[in-house]
Amino acid sequence: MSDTLKIGIVIPQFPGQTHLFFWNEIKELERLGVEVHLFSTRPPVKSLIAHDWSDAGAARTTYLGLGSLSDKVGATLRLPGWLSAVAKYEKTSGARKSAIMSAPAAMALKKACAERGITHVHAHSAANSAMIAALCHLAGGPAYSITLHGPLVDYGPAQPFKWAHARFGIMITKVLEKAFLETLGDAAPDRLYMGPMGVDTEIFKPEGTYQPWDGDEPLRLFTCARLNIVKGHQTVVAALELLKASGVTAHLTIAGEDDLGGSGYRKTLEEIIASSTVSDQVTLLGAVDGATVRAHIHASHAYVMASMHEPLGVAYMEAMACGRPTIGTDAGGVAELINHGIDGLLVEPKDPQALADEIMRLARDKALAEKLAVAGRERIVTGFGSNRSAEVLKGAVEGIA
Repeated sequence: MSDTLKIGIVIPQFPGQTHLFFWNEIKELERLGVEVHLFSTRPPVKSLIAHDWSDAGAARTTYLGLGSLSDKVGATLRLPGWLSAVAKYEKTSGARKSAIMSAPAAMALKKACAERGITHVHAHSAANSAMIAALCHLAGGPAYSITLHGPLVDYGPAQPFKWAHARFGIMITKVLEKAFLETLGDAAPDRLYMGPMGVDTEIFKPEGTYQPWDGDEPLRLFTCARLNIVKGHQTVVAALELLKASGVTAHLTIAGEDDLGGSGYRKTLEEIIASSTVSDQVTLLGAVDGATVRAHIHASHAYVMASMHEPLGVAYMEAMACGRPTIGTDAGGVAELINHGIDGLLVEPKDPQALADEIMRLARDKALAEKLAVAGRERIVTGFGSNRSAEVLKGAVEGIA
C-alpha cells in the first residue's frame, strides 16, 4: 500500500480566468509529494479559458457534471436522508435545491475517490463544491475541508450544514475569519487555519529596472480583474476623467472578462467607457493568459484596481511581485496585503477623486514610486508566495490523518 497522500480538490468551472492561484497551489502540493486529483462541476465558458496551462489543467480534471445514470440512482436512494441532514441546519428551499442539484455529482465523487484511493477532499469554494464534498462524505466518502475565499453570503445557502461536517477550514484573511465565526457560531469547524492565496514569485518578477513616469508620455495604468461591478472598473474610468481635466493623459488597460464570456457586465462597462471623456484612453483585453498579464504589468507605470470589496487580491500580488507600484482600495482584506504608504497605496472604494489624487501622487513622486516598486515585491516574496497555502493544506490534512 502506498503512503503517498492523495487529495481530491474540487474547483468550480476549472480552469477559469481567475484560477492561476489554484494551478500554482496544485503544482506546489505536488512538489511537496502530494498526489493531487482534480475535480470540477463543469468546464468554464470557452472565452474564459485563457491560460497557457488551461489545456493541461482541463485534461487532468474529472468533470462531475450531473453524474452517470448509476450516480443518479444512488443519489435518489440517499436523497431523503441527505435532505433530512441539511434540514437540521437550514429549512429553506435554497438549501434543499442545493442538495438536490449536487447529489448525483456527490455520488460520482465518492466513486472516483474509492477507485483512486483518495483519502481527503478539499473544496475550493463554499458553494456547490462544498455541498458535493459534504454529501459525498455523508455517503461514506472521504473526509473533506473547505477554503473560504470571500464572504459566506456570496456562496449561497446551507452554509452551516457544509461547514459543520468539514474536518477543517482554511481562511484567506483575518477579516474573513472573524466574520465567519460570528456568522456560523457552533457550526464552524474546530480547526481553522490561515492560508492566504499567493503567487509564484519566480514567474511574477521584475523585468529590468522599474522606470517611473517621466511626464512626457501618457501615464500607463493596468488592471487585471474580471469584469464585474464589484471590481470598480467604473471608478478607475471616472478617475481618468478627473486626471484628463487636470491636464494629465493616462491610458488604462484592463485584462479580464465577465462571467458570461462577454455578454454580461462587459456591455455595461463598454457603455460607461463610450459615454466618458476618456473613451479613447481605455482598452479592454478580455481574458488573457499569464504571459500577457505580465507583459502589461511590466509595461505599466502603476497597477490600479478599485474594488468595492476584495477578499484579498491575487491580482494585486501579481503586480507587486513584478515590482510595480500598486494602488488598491481599503476594502475587505486588502489592508492585510497592502500597507498604505509602505508597500502600496490604499484609497476608499467608490471615490474617483481620491483615486485620481493617489495616482497623481505616485506619478509626480518618483522616489515614492521607486520605493513602492521595491517594497511591494518584498512584501509578496516574504509573505504571499504560492507555497504558503499548499503547505497549510498539506499540513492540515496530515494533522487529521
